[in-house]
Amino acid sequence: MTELKYKRVLLKLSGEALCGENGYGIDVAEVEQVSSRIKEVFDLGVQVAVVIGAGNLWRGAQGLDWGMDRATADYMGMLGTMMNALALMDALERMGVPTRVMSAIEMRAIAEPYIRRRAIRHLEKGRVVIFGAGTGNPFFSTDTAAALRATEMDADLVIKATKVDGVYDSDPKKNPNAVKYDELTYIEVLNKELKVMDVTAISHCMEHKVPMLVLNLWDKGSLLSALRGENTGTFIR
Repeated sequence: MTELKYKRVLLKLSGEALCGENGYGIDVAEVEQVSSRIKEVFDLGVQVAVVIGAGNLWRGAQGLDWGMDRATADYMGMLGTMMNALALMDALERMGVPTRVMSAIEMRAIAEPYIRRRAIRHLEKGRVVIFGAGTGNPFFSTDTAAALRATEMDADLVIKATKVDGVYDSDPKKNPNAVKYDELTYIEVLNKELKVMDVTAISHCMEHKVPMLVLNLWDKGSLLSALRGENTGTFIR
């Protein structure tokens, strides 16, 4: 077996990763498919942390359109991430993968409070750790939470899971002539205004020299190929 290049990774999932074709809610089949991809690499001894969004349940922008207070809308989104985190935890544990959910907002009845050293210890003990509730602060996205947790966990790589096989100069679903980038620098992502993650998350990864890989998680074998250091997706450093 090829030697794995990355031993500890942080996987960033959007909430939409867990919804079905209707684009809303939690689809059990989709959750199980995502979990099976995580299990593939977990079984090889890779330490996996996950940050998940809530776009399948709630988008703060909707609340803002209705005149809702921004902080309130963001807190609602954080609660949505906890629902997704619990769904993912349940699917992983049914597959025999020990999992811990840690919340940036204290809710002891359903999740452990986020404590950095405890999270690292869970990873070292061979548990998948799912970080819910974003950073615990309004005005920050789960993209930023992923960048922050990656640096706190000393992750070797941030993997941004999408349903596209990398970063393109325009939307490949709308433009058949869109050009895929095999590799980018963080400065290029910012200058070209490529919608990989939000500006705060990109700037944080750039400052702390955390590499990122954007790939299609639903392309079977792509995650394993990435961890082996093979050419897949778009690498950003």
